This record gives sequence, C-alpha cells and structure tokens, in this order.
Amino acid sequence: MHDASYDLADAGDALAEMARLAGQALSQATEALLEADLRLAESVISGDRAIDALYRQLDVHTPDALALQQPRARDLRALVTSLRMSADLERMGDLARHIATVARMRFPDHAVPDELRGTFARMGGLGAELAQKCAQIIETRDTGAADRLDAQDDAVDRLHRGVFTALLSADQPYAVQTAIDVTLLSRYYERFADHAVSVARRVGFLGTGEPWDDQA
Repeated sequence: MHDASYDLADAGDALAEMARLAGQALSQATEALLEADLRLAESVISGDRAIDALYRQLDVHTPDALALQQPRARDLRALVTSLRMSADLERMGDLARHIATVARMRFPDHAVPDELRGTFARMGGLGAELAQKCAQIIETRDTGAADRLDAQDDAVDRLHRGVFTALLSADQPYAVQTAIDVTLLSRYYERFADHAVSVARRVGFLGTGEPWDDQA
C-alpha cells in the first residue's frame, strides 16, 4: 500500500529509532556475552526483528515518496541518502545479533577469556554510546557532530588491535575455538563502530544535500 504522506521527517524518525535500538542491542549483547546470559542473548536475537522491520519500512516507503511526491532536489538527495543510512543501521543490528549468537552457542561457558573481559566491555560501551549519539545527530541534524565521533571510533580500533596483540603474545596459547570466537567478536565490535560513524557522516548530506568524504 502506497503512503503518499511519508516524507523526510518520517525517514528521520525511523533512522533515529533504528540507531537507538542498535545501541540497546549491542549493550545487551555485550552483557549476555560477558555474563553468559542465555535469556538475554535470546532476547537480542529475537529483538533484531524490530530493526529489520524499520529497515523494510524505509525500503518500501522511501521509493513511494520519491515516486508520488516529486520532492525538491535537496529532499530527493536526502531520501536517497536515508536508504544508505538504513542499510548501515540494519547491519549494526545484525552485528549485535552475531555477538549474542556467539554467547548463545558457548552457553553455559564464557566465550571471552577472563583477561579480555575488560577489553570487550569497553568496546561494547563505546559502540553503544556511538549508536546513541547517532540517534541524537539524526534528530538534531547536527552536521558537525560526526567529526566528534572519530575519537571513540579510534578507541574501538585500538582495542580491536589490542585483542590480536593479546592473542599473539599470550604465555599459554588459547584454544582454537576461543581464538576464533575472540577474533570474530572483536571484528563485530569494530565494524559496528565503523557503521555508526558512517551513519553520522551521512547526516550532513541528509539535512543539507552537501556531499561528504566517503574516504574519511
């Protein structure tokens, strides 16, 4: 069913909600991972459907708005950009679900060794904070805020590299499955942060139509 009333404000609301949900999912997935909480892991996995539903909503209604409303050039660019942002946010939800899935697979054991728990707790906290800031940036159209997220993204990158250093320098080699789990998990957090920064950088284009540097 076509919705001729769907516009840029609706798209912005959906994007902000996706960012909030992704941040909550990452926070809960991290807790499930570190506490071996099966119930919470299952909740994150099933909850990803809410993010997917918003993604489908944008995927259906944004083309309708383009076809039926004949938006101005700036709004046209912004609506198209919102589709790219929603893809990043949907991927963030998937990454949180992947983390929860690892927690579920290893239950009742812990996937993360004790000596790396602090690292993963920090990555989870930074990633969730990035997602919440994305929601605020989308709502306020703060086109200069993306640059302020770089320090947190850099911190996640450093923690990600630190995980590999720990794996290689451990006095006692980790079991193969543990090393695989930790490597994948660290990558999930690193990619989550990258997608969050990508979303924030696109906000300038969403609100103003001004291009942004995709290589930043």
